Amino acid sequence: MQLALGFIVWSAWFVLNYGALSIGCAIAPPDVQAGALTWINAALVLLAVLTALALLLCARACWRARHATVAEPPASARFVAPVAAALHAAAAAATLFVGLPALWTPPCL
Repeated sequence: MQLALGFIVWSAWFVLNYGALSIGCAIAPPDVQAGALTWINAALVLLAVLTALALLLCARACWRARHATVAEPPASARFVAPVAAALHAAAAAATLFVGLPALWTPPCL
């Protein structure tokens, strides 16, 4: 489960991110003159940063778990923990890569 969990969280964040953007633009579109300094962008950046931090915490937990098993863990345990940590970190990087352009891109274009 750990091998897929990071990208499951990322995909849920992605759907929530663009769904919230669409709903926010439909319900209360911000002033076009405000540029990227809007409440919608602030919420999207905050959500991206919180999601990335959660994924990085999961990556850290997986990385630390590689030695938290019995004296001689099976080969599958030695494989899953560091690979899951790398996948969580990749999902965190993807979250920031997709989410941080909200810092300079106006919403509701």
